[in-house]
Amino acid sequence: MQDYRYDVATFGEMMQMFVAETPGPLEQVARFTKRTAGAETNVAIGLARLGLRVGWASRLGTDSMGRYLLGEMQREGVDCSRVACDPAQRTGFQFKGRVTDGSDPPVEYHRKGSAASQMGPADVDEEWLRSARHLHATGVFPAISATARGAAQKTLDVMRAAGGTISFDPNLRPSLWVSADEMRREINVLACQADWVLPGLEEGRFLTGETTPEGIAGFYRQRGVKLVAVKLGPEGAYYDGVQGSGRVAGFPVQEVVDTVGAGDGFAVGVISALLQGRTVVEAVRRGAWIGARAVQVLGDTEGLPTRAELDAAGL
Repeated sequence: MQDYRYDVATFGEMMQMFVAETPGPLEQVARFTKRTAGAETNVAIGLARLGLRVGWASRLGTDSMGRYLLGEMQREGVDCSRVACDPAQRTGFQFKGRVTDGSDPPVEYHRKGSAASQMGPADVDEEWLRSARHLHATGVFPAISATARGAAQKTLDVMRAAGGTISFDPNLRPSLWVSADEMRREINVLACQADWVLPGLEEGRFLTGETTPEGIAGFYRQRGVKLVAVKLGPEGAYYDGVQGSGRVAGFPVQEVVDTVGAGDGFAVGVISALLQGRTVVEAVRRGAWIGARAVQVLGDTEGLPTRAELDAAGL
């Protein structure tokens, strides 16, 4: 049996996020709080908090934002040995608004031409990637540039050839793509190379043309995906895999504060449980629980539990 250095490896852009302290249009907000953001890095942080060995590959500038992000990832216990820091490039950032009605908050990205967007296939360290038993990928990294898309495809090729497992969260970002048709086509090409696909209901409808969770899951299952878990928000999730299909109920939420990051929390639960050898039902239930925690806090990672909190919840 192979002795892996990492349980999970991931590639992707991390950004400094400025979160509005008060509701209202971003241009009218006077105070912001600094936090971290990034679909792949949210998952990396969540898995590391649960005790998994996680490696993250990316590129940052050597500016204050890059130094802050690198320090936060290292503090969380994520291996950053494949993160390049380039003094000639800048770190991406974003502004996120605050809402009080449970809707998705407005987000304004400043990532065009960022350090991470300059990554390409040559930045994929194949030996390093093969030292992980699992790769988590999302639709965000391939959306930030054509070269990053090439890098994303190479990570899938390397991991598939190595016999590891791959999870994929579409994480659609329409503003980063030339057109909706291109986004649908490219995301589906990548998703159908994964073992586990984790779309939201509306994402799945857009990507597959199907209207029901069953139809969405069937679309990917017919194309070779081993497990599809469709996120249904407050209603929980629907899953379809080699062990069967079914639904897992959602967990009660006292107040929805910020919906951003809930899908990443769901991925943390599913991936961690499956790598631990738990059943699909247990994995999806853990994902639903972490996703429910995530929507009750302001930042992207503040709701991600520690191993002790997970154990206390009996999950």
